[in-house]
Amino acid sequence: MGSPARLAAAAAVLHLLLLARGAEPRRAPPHAAGRYLTTEERWMDQRVDHFSPTDHRQFKQRYYEFPDYHGGSGGGGPVFLRLCGEESCNGIPNDYLAVLAKKFGAAVVTPEHRYYGKSSPFESLATENLRFLSSKQALFDLAAFRQHYQGTLNARYNRSSGFDNPWFVFGVSYSGALSAWFRLKFPHLTCGSLASSGVVLAVYNFTDFDKQVGESAGPECKAALQETTRLVDEQLRVDSYSVKALFGAETLKNDGDFLFFLADAAAIAFQYGNPEAVCSPLTNAKKSGRNLVETYAQYVQDVFVKKWGTTVSSYDQEYLKKTTPEDTSSRLWWFQVCSEVAYFQVAPKNDSIRSSKVDTRYHLDLCRNVFGEGVYPDVYMTNLYYGGTRIAASKIVFTNGSQDPWRHASKQNSSEDMPSYIIKCGNCGHGTDLRGCPQLPFVIEGNPSNCSSPEAVITVRKQITSHIDLWLSQCQGPARSW
Repeated sequence: MGSPARLAAAAAVLHLLLLARGAEPRRAPPHAAGRYLTTEERWMDQRVDHFSPTDHRQFKQRYYEFPDYHGGSGGGGPVFLRLCGEESCNGIPNDYLAVLAKKFGAAVVTPEHRYYGKSSPFESLATENLRFLSSKQALFDLAAFRQHYQGTLNARYNRSSGFDNPWFVFGVSYSGALSAWFRLKFPHLTCGSLASSGVVLAVYNFTDFDKQVGESAGPECKAALQETTRLVDEQLRVDSYSVKALFGAETLKNDGDFLFFLADAAAIAFQYGNPEAVCSPLTNAKKSGRNLVETYAQYVQDVFVKKWGTTVSSYDQEYLKKTTPEDTSSRLWWFQVCSEVAYFQVAPKNDSIRSSKVDTRYHLDLCRNVFGEGVYPDVYMTNLYYGGTRIAASKIVFTNGSQDPWRHASKQNSSEDMPSYIIKCGNCGHGTDLRGCPQLPFVIEGNPSNCSSPEAVITVRKQITSHIDLWLSQCQGPARSW
């Protein structure tokens, strides 16, 4: 998850006692050196509504399977359930989870989140058709998928239907929250979970997001960003078309959409471990007296849009209103934002980076304009249902990067049987434990060598490995009794 509706998972760890488990991993196939372990699509039938006893409609859910490392006697090694989040799922990433799978002799499976990519129950994304898009439905999808794939393994190895492999769940960002929530709601279906940058706390006015951007930027860069925002606000009042055109965003008729686009451009640099991409040109321009707005516009167009692949249209409310858009992820994630979790990244009252026009009213107006009346994020009920940062579960590892603005919606303090680790380094952001540095663009096997403190990443990975090793050993059994 990038900021809402955008963008939208680690190298050395402890040697695990695989031989003692009989889980000697297979040699990595040649294609494992690429970005994906596999892109071969598989399908299962999934219920549209898990909560209705009379609605028997189904849709095809896409998933991926990578069994090449699966070991153990008769395929009894662990299964790593890697969750896809709020975007099209195009394969199983070859990030640090691949390293863990090799070490543990684990199969890796990844189902696509309902509605996203090729797993939509409906062709039209009209608001009425989005009523089955929720984290609750998605969790039951995962439970059904888990049982489906376990049955597939049992048939493949000619085992009884009651045999259960040890499972472990992984996710980053929103899917990190799903990973934690899956362990909370279905503890009998997984030995544990990793919630990497897991945003388990629904937040209505998420002012801490902007505050963290300022802290991660540091005083000099923060001041340059704030001055740029002030200058853009002034130019919008004088000639809005010209300043938007400077950023290649003249199609954004709504000033709030444009200002949110600019705010995201800065935030994502820190979120994904590229602070110098935005700070170096701005601080240099400020020192030399060059035009800050033009300098920032160059960064936005060259890096945020061209290099990182951000589309201006994903910030356009008129585009988000389309029920059959080319980019479905933006409309879908905004619906989840507007109906369940909010995460409204509003400007703090004082000392903000983003424009004060990016406020609560902007977000509420967007929800109403894009989805109609009655779509509202009841964060109180979401947090009541899952527990927020007071989640009452066990055997969940929470990890966060020190520079990531999203960490303030995650569980940052350890509690009994739920350790939490902050990976501290200058470019440790969203999902650093699995993605390495930077977190964008993609880094093969989550290599940490480009982190400002590789040792900080390696240390936390050792802790993660230790927890996985312990929790898998505690729940291994030949069969289930239900």
